[in-house]
Order: sequence, then C-alpha cells, then structure tokens
Amino acid sequence: MKVYADTSFLMSLYSPDANSAAAVRTMQGSTLDRFVSTFGELEVVNALGLRVYRKEISTAQAQSSWSDFEKDLRAGIFQLRQLPEQALERARQLSRQTTARLGTRTADLLHVAAALELGVDCLYSFDQQQRKLAQTVHLKLN
Repeated sequence: MKVYADTSFLMSLYSPDANSAAAVRTMQGSTLDRFVSTFGELEVVNALGLRVYRKEISTAQAQSSWSDFEKDLRAGIFQLRQLPEQALERARQLSRQTTARLGTRTADLLHVAAALELGVDCLYSFDQQQRKLAQTVHLKLN
C-alpha cells in the first residue's frame, strides 16, 4: 500500500502544532511507502516561512524543521515525486465534479489529484476539506 502525505500532515510532523502527536503516532504505526509531491515540498517551504512571518516560530526553528524534513527525504522515510503531468487535468476534473458541492480549494485539488496520479491508496492529511475530497474519490485516510 502507498501513502501520499499532504502539507498539513507534514507540517504537523515537522513543526509542533495541535496535530503533531497524531502525526507521530501515524508514522510510528506505518511501514508503507510514503510519497510527497514537489508541490507538497514547495508548500512545506512556504508554510514554514509563513509561520516565521506570523511569529509562530523562529527562523532557527523553521530551519531545523526543514533540515529534519530533508534528512527524512534522503533517508527514504518519504519519497519525493514530481507533480505528475496529468495532475492538473485530474484536478480540473475533480473541481468540476466536486467543488460546487464541497467548496474545495485549488491546493486541495492538486494534492488529491497528485495522490491519484501517483497511484496511492491512502492520504495522510489533517485538512478537513481535503479529507472530504479524498473520501469522495475513495482514498483511505490516516
């Protein structure tokens, strides 16, 4: 079984927040192949910068979180994958099918589309809107 980790999950894992304990528990109980898209990687960089901007964490804390994430990528804890070429078209299709009903944001569409295009079975996410979309397309959730 393969898993796609979205930004909300990764941020909880690498920068303490209300979902950090759940993220750690999920990782401890998982021996699955875990994927992160280049889009997700960009969002982690940006989210850490935003936390510094909002004075939620220090620059040093952000750098430490980024370093830990990079180490886990190098160690194969997460496998970085290019955003699949067909992800934008899949996101467009998902938008037409679900956004009017679910209120889905573009980033959520892209993460779920990437997960589908990468052929994963499960989505690790704490984002409630994204989880609704994932359920609609029959992805398992953490």
